[in-house]
Amino acid sequence: MTLTPPIAPQRPHSFTAHGITIDDPWAWLKDPNYPDVTDPDVLAYLEAENAYFEAQIAPHRPLVDRLYEEMKARIKEDESSVPQKDGDYLYWTAFETGGQYRLWWRRPVAGGADELLLDEPALAAGKEYFRLGAFAVSNDATKLAYAIDDNGSERFTIHVKDLTTGALLSDVIPGMLSDIVWAADDSGFLYGLANKEWRTDNARFHRLGTDPAQDVELYHEADEGYRVAVGETSDRRWIVIGTGDHVTSEVRLLPAADPFAEPILVAPRLAGREYDVDTHGDTLFIHTNDTDPMWRLVTAPIASPGEWTERIAPSQRFYMTGVECFRDFFVVEGREDGLDQIELHSYDPAVPAHRIPFPEASYTAGTGDNPEYDQSVIRLGYESMVTPGTVYDYDTATGALTVLKVQEIPCGYDAARYATERLTIPARDGTAIPVSIVYPAGFPRDGSRPLFLYAYGAYGHAIPPGFSTGRLSLLDRGFAYAIAHIRGGDDLGQQWYHDGKLEKRTNTFTDFVDVARGLVADGWTSAGRIAIAGRSAGGELMGAVVNSDPDLWGAVIADVPFVDVLNTMLDETLPLTPGEWPEWGNPIEDREAFELIRSYSPYDNVTAQDYPPLFISGGLNDPRVTYWEPAKWAAKLRATKTDDNVLLLKTNMGAGHGGKSGRFESLREAAEEHAFVLWQLGIEG
Repeated sequence: MTLTPPIAPQRPHSFTAHGITIDDPWAWLKDPNYPDVTDPDVLAYLEAENAYFEAQIAPHRPLVDRLYEEMKARIKEDESSVPQKDGDYLYWTAFETGGQYRLWWRRPVAGGADELLLDEPALAAGKEYFRLGAFAVSNDATKLAYAIDDNGSERFTIHVKDLTTGALLSDVIPGMLSDIVWAADDSGFLYGLANKEWRTDNARFHRLGTDPAQDVELYHEADEGYRVAVGETSDRRWIVIGTGDHVTSEVRLLPAADPFAEPILVAPRLAGREYDVDTHGDTLFIHTNDTDPMWRLVTAPIASPGEWTERIAPSQRFYMTGVECFRDFFVVEGREDGLDQIELHSYDPAVPAHRIPFPEASYTAGTGDNPEYDQSVIRLGYESMVTPGTVYDYDTATGALTVLKVQEIPCGYDAARYATERLTIPARDGTAIPVSIVYPAGFPRDGSRPLFLYAYGAYGHAIPPGFSTGRLSLLDRGFAYAIAHIRGGDDLGQQWYHDGKLEKRTNTFTDFVDVARGLVADGWTSAGRIAIAGRSAGGELMGAVVNSDPDLWGAVIADVPFVDVLNTMLDETLPLTPGEWPEWGNPIEDREAFELIRSYSPYDNVTAQDYPPLFISGGLNDPRVTYWEPAKWAAKLRATKTDDNVLLLKTNMGAGHGGKSGRFESLREAAEEHAFVLWQLGIEG
């Protein structure tokens, strides 16, 4: 092993767009045969970076091991979920002690032996990577269709198991990327195939026992920017075929009893309008943003799906995120001032709605697994930054909350040792940015302590203030841990998302920097004592803020970072690109989008300056952020930056976007990242 960082050679390469020529001397790191990566020079560079990573981390392996053992000791090894009734059976999952993967169980409600439905450890045996995707038991409970990915490429293979005999049927369907929905008579199921660009542009029906090549395509999407998904309504009477991009959606319904019937189009696509659908009897419940980014609920007869009647108007404070119908009531979920709320509504509009109260000032809560349409008790989940995950049953008749399970931490946990707050910090344009923070009790606000700051800020994805056992290793070493609820997520509503995308994208980056500066000003930490982390589009955030404000950060974790934004958005042959233009802009057709992306794309804006210590990760089989993005970024940083700070690039050669699979392997990766932070901040305890 060597302590000399590898240098990726520069090879002349340029391209011209909108009259501007851009040099990209590390473009060769993109293997032209991708997704098959066979170029020996590319592989040699990635392996050299991995060897350098191992050499650099080697002196700190004892710390990694300590952190790993701490994290592992906080996990109940034989963890199991709370059984939930669905039809004639109770279903649950469980880990065995030492097991990386779940076992899927059921037992008859009427009594009888436990039945092992699926043995993930057996399926994963001998594989470097394993992930279970779709899992669907047939309506008569005699068959199981499931899908697995064993290399991280997110191209799943469907298998079907006869639950009465335990035997696998002959039905095997590779290349799937969707959920699985059984027809009412269980003669077959709907699913979607990924095309060669890794886009699901279809919904197909597979009849059991037939050649998948003969499967019938029930719907095909012609717009390359749209993706197709399959689902079902709560009462399971209707199969849902949804299609859309990041800003527009369209839904069709098929009778579950007759998937080959003419589909019912709920509402034709209208640019910028999103909606989703559930049903109650002969009525559609349509959750939509057609008039307001806080969303509203309308109803319509299934026989006349275009006749929309408003049932719940949009609210200035309550952001409606979803609606689920049950036989005797429906549930509305959303966030008020950024905090989760769950409301129960009667189908009689004269009966007032009831909101379930929660005790803490900052928390996250939501409905859990509620598979049955006819139920009077609903399963909920709740946690906060100091409260471990708690599973409740809520009795809709009495309002009683019954605790079914509290996340067990075998080595012990005392919530009184920690405190949490919800802060607001002004951004440079005056917008108040919420920040959730947790810290050890007695934390001094004198700027002396380190702080870990996390954010995502894209795709309208909110980061909830939830509980983390891994985070305790930092808190117990004196850190505060903060989540910045920056624009680009939808923490405060869909407008919050809109204010961090397209021409407003840079708000995401400046919000993050302003939160960090606000935390410094308020004494939570000091410049250079802040560790930051982001994954995927959050990795883009990391790339942007190390370019703009490198002196603030003491250590940076950028996992599978989307940093080569301009090149990726100019390459319409890549799997995600056409569907991503509504999020980032289309730099092929729009010069202004080209100029804006070019102005912030982290790879394009690396400059000759000092950079903070960086730990960058990638996945060779990642179809979302392709491996060459972190590789090119690391190579350019090495050739350009003016400091001697550590820069590590670790590429998982047998995994994809989510890193290594298995609960303990992912813990070890977290331990490596935490060790890097402690090492760089001089906290080796």
